[in-house]
Amino acid sequence: MRFVRNCLGAIVASMALVAVPGQAAENNGYMVDGVSFEVGVGEHVELARVGFQWDWNKDWLRTAGGWHLNGYWDLNLGWWHGDRYNDGHGSQDLAVIGITPVFRWEKATKKGVYVEAGIGASLFSENYNNNGNKMSTAFEFADHIGVGYVFDNNFDLGLRLQHYSNGGISKPNDGENFIVLRGAYRFE
Repeated sequence: MRFVRNCLGAIVASMALVAVPGQAAENNGYMVDGVSFEVGVGEHVELARVGFQWDWNKDWLRTAGGWHLNGYWDLNLGWWHGDRYNDGHGSQDLAVIGITPVFRWEKATKKGVYVEAGIGASLFSENYNNNGNKMSTAFEFADHIGVGYVFDNNFDLGLRLQHYSNGGISKPNDGENFIVLRGAYRFE
């Protein structure tokens, strides 16, 4: 139940932040370019995450077919709930904050199909220890690959494969993998 309350609180907080007009984004009048909500599952672990995006508005490697490489910053706040804490002796709830630069191969219109990848950094509220997977540091790298579709109303629906690990900084470094469903909305 605490997990659900935290998710609902994050949604309310994200809507409050997005509703505040800002000076930083000249193109849309808001503090951020977009907001996302994500849910994911791993082996005996779930995640829920809200994110805020800032579009780079780049036009790298444009093709004759209208495709190009763009990207965005993704600042996210999430919760993990593992149901096999310390190898099956309870559950573990973690807060996670992360920042990821994401590269996206997309059409110049920013609508339709896209492919993306990112490698970022995350900070956990405590070390992860669930279902035999242990991560010995609160600092973890978060990388993903994903595909998705942006509809004409700027709603973005995507699917990601997400991996967390500390990159060998410290042992143990078992890491954790997720399949993540992402819904996002880009402001214009």
